[in-house]
Amino acid sequence: MKVAQIIDNIDINSGGPSKSITSLSNSISLLNLKIELFSRKSPQPIIQSGTNHNFDINFVSDQLLKSKLNTIEFDIFHGHGIWQMPVHYMAQIARRRNIPYLISPRGMLEPWALNARKWKKKLALAMYQRNDLINAFCIHATAQMEAENIRKLGFKNPIAVIPNGIDVNEFTIKTGMSKKRKKTLLFLSRIHPKKGIENLIEAWRQTDKALLQNWQVEIAGTGDENYITSLQRLIFTNGLSDKIKIIGPQFGSAKLEVYHRADLFVLPTYSENFGIVVAEALACGIPVITTKGTPWEELNTLNAGSWIDIGVQPLVKALQEILHLNEEQLIQMGKNGRKLVEEKYSIEAVASEMLILYKWILKQGIKPSFVRLD
Repeated sequence: MKVAQIIDNIDINSGGPSKSITSLSNSISLLNLKIELFSRKSPQPIIQSGTNHNFDINFVSDQLLKSKLNTIEFDIFHGHGIWQMPVHYMAQIARRRNIPYLISPRGMLEPWALNARKWKKKLALAMYQRNDLINAFCIHATAQMEAENIRKLGFKNPIAVIPNGIDVNEFTIKTGMSKKRKKTLLFLSRIHPKKGIENLIEAWRQTDKALLQNWQVEIAGTGDENYITSLQRLIFTNGLSDKIKIIGPQFGSAKLEVYHRADLFVLPTYSENFGIVVAEALACGIPVITTKGTPWEELNTLNAGSWIDIGVQPLVKALQEILHLNEEQLIQMGKNGRKLVEEKYSIEAVASEMLILYKWILKQGIKPSFVRLD
């Protein structure tokens, strides 16, 4: 089986999809599938080339992409993201060549995302995007919540619910609590208004000062410089400059080091189709607080953190509850999170499900249990 994966770019600054899609492509290729990943060129791709003989990466112009998709024999096209032209070209060519294709919207059909630049997206839906989605053999969602939002938009396609996965071996579990004088609450993600960072700053300001005496906040990630400046100004005007630091982007070993010195991870986001950083933090044995804008209800059911309503007051409440816990309780939460990721979100488990999906699309197996027809 030969599969073409198409994405706008895999730049290191593009957020979670760059990492999850390259990891997924590599892991699927290890199952004896030939994977050709096509991406536009970018300044800092997360990887430069495929990692084994079944996985190739092609950095292409739009014209070269169309040429290759028109001429190379593939069994399936798999597009990641919407609105971008490479995935639209893929859908056009797939229909013309009668090749089945699926689309992973990667959160771009979530209500928060659709409301950003709303009129442009309405126009794109009318011109080409709705047609591309309607004619996909299947739509891939990373959580039930994303699948439900896709259904609400009227799409009748089969929806495969397969989570993102991580290479658990890359994210070793931290050993105990940090020994430094101050403990660390970490936010690590793209620095963007969607992520709710202002809510974190305000919640920190409102949380019982006695609980925060031995804690500090690190905000890690890349983002628009003007927006980062506005956050720094907000931190300063609230008198929190000695408590909250914006430490910039963290990649590779530096990223793992930041996770390992964290004692609590917070993602106060308004909307995520998955939230790969939540899985990474859990894999490192860190309790997580995140919102119901993410699909991480398991934080509550498995005692690995807190899954809360969006907003300042729910975050204040969750912080005060977790910061009251003793070291042993926090360590146990971290162990629960690690176990969850190992069992459900390892990249090997996710790649196996994606292979089953591809086989079903090619009529080589029965409908998988994770495919919704309703």
